[in-house]
Amino acid sequence: MNQILLVEDDPDILNHLTSFLKTEQFSVDTASGQKEALMQIDHKNYDLVLLDVSLKDGNGFGVCTAIKSCSQVPVIFLTASDDEFSVVTGLDLGADDYITKPFRPRELVSRIRSVLRRCGGSSPMLTCQELCIDTGRGLVTKGSQEVILSALEYRLLLYFFNNRGHILSRNQLLEEIWDVAGEFVNDNTLTVYIKRIREKIEDDPASPRFIKTVRGLGYRMD
Repeated sequence: MNQILLVEDDPDILNHLTSFLKTEQFSVDTASGQKEALMQIDHKNYDLVLLDVSLKDGNGFGVCTAIKSCSQVPVIFLTASDDEFSVVTGLDLGADDYITKPFRPRELVSRIRSVLRRCGGSSPMLTCQELCIDTGRGLVTKGSQEVILSALEYRLLLYFFNNRGHILSRNQLLEEIWDVAGEFVNDNTLTVYIKRIREKIEDDPASPRFIKTVRGLGYRMD
């Protein structure tokens, strides 16, 4: 599980984003100011730092400078500032990405995973029993056999992998497909995709081991 330090001085954003990142299988520590953030970094190794520019003491640029002076830990800036100066300053200091508030949480998670892969902080291999996803190559295998999936089927299966143990509602899954398809996807279409994936990965699609139906709530991959 990747270790993330979230540095943010807005308590509402801090609490909401921490809860969301934990549901996405990240381990999250928090800090609200520059001094607290630097103390955390001195005492613990992090895979990535999410860093607000405006802090209650100091600023995110100072924290980023301190991080990059002694390590290669990736940094993503979170800020309401979208002016060119702030963007250029952050990137010149070595920031790995920059996202402007307000942002969609799933967009942030996608950017986090992209940076982690690029910086070698995230394993490209995901496994569940004999089912395996090589995220670096976009390859799905079951045992020694490759499983051929469409782009949407692959994204949906990856979403289940990244949320193992959690019940995913149909609305959550529809939103995930919407993000990829860029067009309206209805409830019946989701049912078809779940059926197709089960036919490709399950020994007995009528009695699934991987993607299970939780009646009245949605689906879950254990």
